[in-house]
Amino acid sequence: DVDVVEAHGTGTSLGDPIEAQALLATYGQGRDVPLLLGSVKSNIGHTQAAAGVAGIIKMVSAMRHGVVPASLHVDVPSSHVDWSSGAVELVTESREWPGVGRPRRAGVSSFGISGTNAHVILEQPEAEADLEPVAVPVGVPVPWVVSGRSERALVGQASRLASFVRERSGLAVVDVSWSLVMSRAALEHRAVVWGSDVEELVAGLLAVAEGRSVVSGVVSVGRRAVLFTGQGSQRVGMGRELYEAFPVFASAFDAVCVEIDPRLPRALRDVVFAEPGTADGALLDRTVFAQAGLFAVEVALWELLSSWGVRADFVGGHSIGEVTAAFVAGMLSLADACVLVAARGRLMQALPAGGVMAAVGASEEAVAELIGASGAGVDVAAVNGPVSVVVSGAVGEVASVVAACRERGWRVKELSV
Repeated sequence: DVDVVEAHGTGTSLGDPIEAQALLATYGQGRDVPLLLGSVKSNIGHTQAAAGVAGIIKMVSAMRHGVVPASLHVDVPSSHVDWSSGAVELVTESREWPGVGRPRRAGVSSFGISGTNAHVILEQPEAEADLEPVAVPVGVPVPWVVSGRSERALVGQASRLASFVRERSGLAVVDVSWSLVMSRAALEHRAVVWGSDVEELVAGLLAVAEGRSVVSGVVSVGRRAVLFTGQGSQRVGMGRELYEAFPVFASAFDAVCVEIDPRLPRALRDVVFAEPGTADGALLDRTVFAQAGLFAVEVALWELLSSWGVRADFVGGHSIGEVTAAFVAGMLSLADACVLVAARGRLMQALPAGGVMAAVGASEEAVAELIGASGAGVDVAAVNGPVSVVVSGAVGEVASVVAACRERGWRVKELSV
């Protein structure tokens, strides 16, 4: 099942016959198509410690192009080898890779000092599926990624790229973005600049070159976690542009709508993608729609990132985001997740009107002390971190507590819940 062998092939009268006889005795037996034999040393000489990898590079290129390159300077095959003992041919002229109706395979030999011998078998990979091109709308921000072995190299790369782009008119920012990721090495020190046109992106590159504040740093090996947010983060129109730009996002969002719409009083897409200030838009702050909308957008975002190769080692969530995390982790089917999301939103929506919530950037103890002094009817509803709590209660009472928090300089965000 091996078509070609890249021999160690040093051209010696002792080593070559030993290697050739071994190949004749193994690969050369019982073949319909002769084994093809050559050595890259005839082209570049002996690269010592790199001899084996040179052969691998040659064979990978040969597989890719479907051509077996010629070995040079072969006038007469060695008389020290019994070539009739098996089906092995020297490749004295370049030829097409034998058509064998299966993946191409090659053996590569590398024989080192003191018997450090290696033989690697390479197999042609499966053809990659052609990715559907995605049209990024004009004006949508894209990232340009630059990298280097050191901070100094990173700065130099950013400066060179800025000069290159400024000297050429008509460059598409999306094409440059793609090329920076797909055709260049991703080295340890990296910076990312964002922009929707050349001028904005070049300004970011110059900031990198001049050491000004940008998204930059040293890449380290680690694990990735994705956290899905809860109610209160929704906004009218969230995900609309992604839906229009990326079929993967649209397909995932639509799949959620198919499952959840029969359990909602209105079609979810009409509410989520409504225009601000409209009656439909106002519905998104109702719990039954807010939770369903967040779940649909979060699932669609996950699928979009997954289509780009982004994977997570851990997933977690807050509030309705926990359900999203359970779904993407495979704990729930989409149908079951939608039943849960719709029921959760419906039950919470059934609570009496007139209650509000606010996020406060302070400790539980400090907020509880404040409420005890001035906030009858208000309580700490959630402790999200050492200095992050949520208070809830009736509208007027919560407003008083919020005002007192702001007097103390605490960060406060009133939630649309």
